[in-house]
Amino acid sequence: MPGMSTPEHSPLGKNTIYADRYDPTLLFAIPRADKRAEIGVAEPLPFHGVDIWNAYELSWLDLRGKPVVALAEFRVPAASPNIIESKSFKLYLNGFAQERIADAATLTGTLMHDLSAAAGAVVSVQLSEANAAALPVTDLDGHLLDAQDIAIDHYGPPQADFLQADVGATPVAETVVSHLLRSNCPVTGQPDWGSVQIVYRGAPIDHAGLLRYLVSFRDHNEFHEQCVERIFVDLMQHCAPQQLSVYARYTRRGGLDINPFRSSTPATPGNPRTVRQ
Repeated sequence: MPGMSTPEHSPLGKNTIYADRYDPTLLFAIPRADKRAEIGVAEPLPFHGVDIWNAYELSWLDLRGKPVVALAEFRVPAASPNIIESKSFKLYLNGFAQERIADAATLTGTLMHDLSAAAGAVVSVQLSEANAAALPVTDLDGHLLDAQDIAIDHYGPPQADFLQADVGATPVAETVVSHLLRSNCPVTGQPDWGSVQIVYRGAPIDHAGLLRYLVSFRDHNEFHEQCVERIFVDLMQHCAPQQLSVYARYTRRGGLDINPFRSSTPATPGNPRTVRQ
């Protein structure tokens, strides 16, 4: 069975022997509930969503011993009780390197079974050939916030009071993007770099305040999924949009990138690989 405990008990920040044989016990699950409680999130969840993982270092052997490589997309439902710690995910995937596997469909079934057991909900898995057509580079749609000529001097903790909406103005439908999102791993302190796309309908949100708010994650220690849920909750509480989605595209670490999506309405996001990924 996959391990489950606090982040401090995970493989993060520890010297590790990289096994090259299949071992599902390497997966380390961390309950979402504790961090959600910090921001007032409980069941039923106030959002829908998914965590999209892309793996760029997946390889195994065919039945004649020839290596095979592939790209993998994993979709972990936001409603799952657990996240999967990223280093344990990398160690688990590396374990297939010297395993002889009949075909990609067999591997897909194994991945889906093990990851679903760790997450506590069905995780979808899609393998594709490692070529440019499989995951083309694109831009996030939306108005770029980053060119604003403003002074910023607060880099943490996240400051929700920066968020303001003009409730007396005509409601708008707007998509905004920033590439200035940075947070830090809560165990190792290593930086996590990302871009974020916010789509909302409602009172116009002040762009300067929104950018200052996003930059205030710069010295904040929290996992990717938790940061996006905090952004969603803060925007809902301080700006009260009628509809909202928050989508972060983080740069990869250890051959994996993590891309959490949270929305006030059921939606299925695409997987738009950005130039920084």
